Amino acid sequence: MARDDLSRRQVLAGMAATSAAGLIATPRLAWARTLPNIIGEVKTTKARAGQTLMDVMREHNLGYVEIVAANPGVDTWIPGEDTEILLPTAHVLPDAPREGMVLNLPEHRLYWFPGDGTAESFAIGIGAEGKVTPIGRTTVVRKQKNPTWHVPKSILKEEPDHVKVVKPGPDNPLGKYALYLGWPAYLIHGTNLPDAIGRRASHGCINMYPEGVEVLFNRAPIGTVVQVVDQQAKFAWMDGALMMQVHLTGKQADQIEETSQFEPEPVPDLDARVKRAAGKEADRLDWDAIAEAVKKRNGVPVRITRDARV
Repeated sequence: MARDDLSRRQVLAGMAATSAAGLIATPRLAWARTLPNIIGEVKTTKARAGQTLMDVMREHNLGYVEIVAANPGVDTWIPGEDTEILLPTAHVLPDAPREGMVLNLPEHRLYWFPGDGTAESFAIGIGAEGKVTPIGRTTVVRKQKNPTWHVPKSILKEEPDHVKVVKPGPDNPLGKYALYLGWPAYLIHGTNLPDAIGRRASHGCINMYPEGVEVLFNRAPIGTVVQVVDQQAKFAWMDGALMMQVHLTGKQADQIEETSQFEPEPVPDLDARVKRAAGKEADRLDWDAIAEAVKKRNGVPVRITRDARV
């Protein structure tokens, strides 16, 4: 799998250039060498004739909610030829041990730390309201290619006429690869419905694009640690600037699904978290920039400190 090596300055330059048109799109599943706290770059692309926003998100390893949140006002089904699309493909690494897999539910994203000093990132689908993916730590206990789906009791309760077993094939919602977790009935697996990636639509399992889950299936051994966290706001220092990346809450993600818009919500304990992240540089915090980032929640890392006084 290809990777792009990026300097910190290049990442910052990419963030500053999010309004520029015609930038080269990020190759599918190609991610930068791990920086201290941020991987990837924010870029833009232009929609081709006949493309939907779902086509664009699949091409750039993004999920539905994150690409819609980053592009308010863009029609989901008919963006229009040459419409500029913001690609929120720079990611502040979650505040968690950098080992195995780390899944951050608000951003619908899985981070893979193979142990060689790099990190990669993949769009995921997660549990719907009332069927949430659990938070905590577990491991991969089994892997299966071309898995058979034994329909959970929760689904059979909702749909008594549903078949109880789905054999491998194009109608199998587990796709071609499944990684079974230490939590009974929870899996990381592929999908036969790629448009569901980046949504809260499952019964708690973690869904991935077919090309993404194949990478993890081939590279993540049994026993790999899997950590699931819930971090709406993430922070990272880069070149003397504190960056903040804010994602939608579950409620806001559901609203995006219904109307492509969302109602404002505060980030819990934000003031204390921002000050803790800033440390001795707290007097440089730009509270207007912080408020704007929380208002937009577009998943783009933004600078929230002013220049240091000389």
